[in-house]
Amino acid sequence: MRFGFVQAVLVAICATGAVALPLGDPRLFGGAIALEAIFVALTILTVSGIKRAPVLWACVGVAAVVMIGNSLAPPHVQIMTTFSKPANAVLLIIGGYILQALLVASCLRSIAKSRGEGNVEKSRKKQAA
Repeated sequence: MRFGFVQAVLVAICATGAVALPLGDPRLFGGAIALEAIFVALTILTVSGIKRAPVLWACVGVAAVVMIGNSLAPPHVQIMTTFSKPANAVLLIIGGYILQALLVASCLRSIAKSRGEGNVEKSRKKQAA
């Protein structure tokens, strides 16, 4: 059970989401809970040692959907550009963009690193043969 940067970013996203839930629109509470549950599940999968490429690619996909969704939602854009609700704006920017971009970058780095290690193992096996 290794706790690396990907897991730390996922925990930060879950914490930010937990703080943001009570501040959000009550009509969207169900969707927000579902999204939070997805991040909790991804956190559990990665912390428990299941750090295979499919889980990391799922993290990348979910993060991309969050960033695109925040950019396409007029209320979110209005809150972030006008700071009409300062706490919501800060949480949207941190949780909806900064942490999501960190998640994408850390997952892609981890995937690339694991592929590189796989190539090293293959080349070692070829040299030994």
